[in-house]
Amino acid sequence: MLAGKKILLAVCGSIAAYKAAFFVRLLIKEGAEVQVVMTESSKGFITPLTLSTLSKKPALSEFVKNNAGEWNNHVDLALWADLMVVAPLSANTLGKMATGRCDNLVLATYLSAKCPVMVCPAMDLDMYLHDSTKQNLEILRGFGNIVIEAQSGELASGLHGEGRLTEPEDILESIKDHFKKAHSFEGKTVLITSGPTQEAIDPVRFIGNHSTGKMGKAIAIEMASRGAQVTFVSGPVTLYPIHPNIQVKKVSSAVEMFTAANAAYSTSDIAIFTAAVADFRPEVVADSKIKKQKEEGITINLIQNPDIARELGQQKTRQFNVGFALETDNEAVNAQNKLKSKNFDLIVLNSLRQEGAGFAHDTNKVTIFDKDNKEYHFELKRKEEVASDLAEIIYSKTNA
Repeated sequence: MLAGKKILLAVCGSIAAYKAAFFVRLLIKEGAEVQVVMTESSKGFITPLTLSTLSKKPALSEFVKNNAGEWNNHVDLALWADLMVVAPLSANTLGKMATGRCDNLVLATYLSAKCPVMVCPAMDLDMYLHDSTKQNLEILRGFGNIVIEAQSGELASGLHGEGRLTEPEDILESIKDHFKKAHSFEGKTVLITSGPTQEAIDPVRFIGNHSTGKMGKAIAIEMASRGAQVTFVSGPVTLYPIHPNIQVKKVSSAVEMFTAANAAYSTSDIAIFTAAVADFRPEVVADSKIKKQKEEGITINLIQNPDIARELGQQKTRQFNVGFALETDNEAVNAQNKLKSKNFDLIVLNSLRQEGAGFAHDTNKVTIFDKDNKEYHFELKRKEEVASDLAEIIYSKTNA
């Protein structure tokens, strides 16, 4: 299945580096072409000679490769690869990747990579569970990197718990799955609305909500990684998706979001409405900051915002529309009513009553309804996994 695929394997300084030998053999047996790059510290755990012999290419670790001044071009290496896999990924290299440090060939190649990047962390239990490690892995996910979580098991320290490198056979299956999905939405254009909207009261204050846009970002990266060209219309958030196939359009208000989404809708094959759009906005926006008056309140008259999903649903011709419903009461009934009233093909329901779901969390628990009254129930998962599940259902529906 991997015949002709070019895999750039980066090996870091971890006791799990010995597994790189088994991993290279598996890749070669699958027909892949493998180029190994190593950090200096990784050579204390496995020799370049071993990996060179197995990969049939010199294992590279230095910028300069001979006395004539020739160099191992990190840009050429990055452009050569169909996929870069960092396995094992040490805590040290993880921190550098997350912050843009570039002091060795592995990091220079990573920063130059145009291909997808898959990382497989391996470290001791307390290191893996440290808040900085969790944060750095989230940053890499935000970059669009594929994170293969460490497994639980016996560690080199004698402790038992999370931090063990995923077995090479399982990483291989993840790689196969990646290439299987990589072109599933090739040639498709996807519109995604995401994040909150901010409805100005005056130049300082606004009406908003708690949406962080994490779910929309995860879906955008998932669809783009499957070959789709994505227009991502987002309200103000901390992190926007980064991917060559994603065009980000930043907006603030519901009216601005509607304008941007409306402009992209007619040329879209798929539209996914994840944004938490304000239903109302102030009728009048003050030109200057409203001053607090003693013992007196203020009245702000609100007017209705455009219902973006409904408005575009009325324009629908060939598009496949997906909506989101965040509910607190009568969840299934309300979601199914929205499915019909907004002309959705699918609606994704999540509840604020479910621990770990809804705004700001890295996880979500959803039920998906289609217009044929079929239901898909999922357990609590990372939002990246939810995005993958949703993409699979969309693919099945649009390629039936």
